[in-house]
Amino acid sequence: MSTRTAPRKTADDQPFDFNLDAVEAEVELRPFRFHWKRRRWEMEHLQGLDVWGLMEAAEQGETGAMLGVFQAALGDDFAEFHKIPLPQYKLKPLFDAYRHHCGLAEGESPASES
Repeated sequence: MSTRTAPRKTADDQPFDFNLDAVEAEVELRPFRFHWKRRRWEMEHLQGLDVWGLMEAAEQGETGAMLGVFQAALGDDFAEFHKIPLPQYKLKPLFDAYRHHCGLAEGESPASES
């Protein structure tokens, strides 16, 4: 049984150890754009995605993590993208191009970015 208690609240005028608000992206978070089935698609840069959903998707393994990235990166367009049959042989090149655009090394997991 854990004896840890809830974090103690302090006044806003007290010093802090780290200011997360001041952290800036080290790269330009330019979207990744690709063409598929007569349409231009846009995926948000991997480093700009909300980590909470990505970590939950990663619990489902590599395929779950990849699906979670597509859902998060395509946002509202994911439902439309998902309606179009996507041959398996096209998935890896698309994901590899996206990872390259976002600065991930070959074989590096999207979860390592968070």
